[in-house]
Amino acid sequence: MGVDVELPIGRGVVLREAVAGDVRAIVHLLAADQLGASQDGIATQDDAQPYLRAFEAIDADPAHLLMVGVDGPDVIATMQLSFLPGMARHGARRAQIEAVRVREDHRNRGLGTAMITWAVDEARRRDCALVQLTTDKSRRDAHRFYERFGFHASHEGMKLTI
Repeated sequence: MGVDVELPIGRGVVLREAVAGDVRAIVHLLAADQLGASQDGIATQDDAQPYLRAFEAIDADPAHLLMVGVDGPDVIATMQLSFLPGMARHGARRAQIEAVRVREDHRNRGLGTAMITWAVDEARRRDCALVQLTTDKSRRDAHRFYERFGFHASHEGMKLTI
C-alpha cells in the first residue's frame, strides 16, 4: 500500500508502514512498558523468529497495517490497524487499533494524537462503520487519552489465554 504520512507535530516525524528491519524496534517499544515487559522482548536470534513470522503475516495481508512513527532513522512509535468485515450492523466493516506505543522520551508531544487521528481517518477512508480498540483496565491515562477522541467504554472485554 505504501502508506507514508508526515505527521502534523513538527520536527519531521513520519508515520509509515513497517518493514522487516523495524521488527526489533517495534518489539522494544512493546516491551518498554509495565504490561509488555513480562510478555515481549528479544534477547536471542531465536526470540526474534515469532515476531518476524507475525510481521510477515501482517505485511502479506492488505487487511492489516503495521505502522511505525519515525524520527529520522529512529522508530519512536508503533500501532497496528486491522480492518475486519462483519455480519453485524448490516455487514459493517470495523477498524481495530492495537498495540499503540510511543517511546517514553517522545510522549506528550502530540505524536499519539496524530497517530490515532490518522487511524480514524484511514478507517473512514476505508468505509468502516466504527473504530474499536481495547486498553488494559489499569491504563487510566490511556482511557482519558482515547476518550478525548470520543471513544467510550461500551463493552466489557474478555480474553482467554490458550
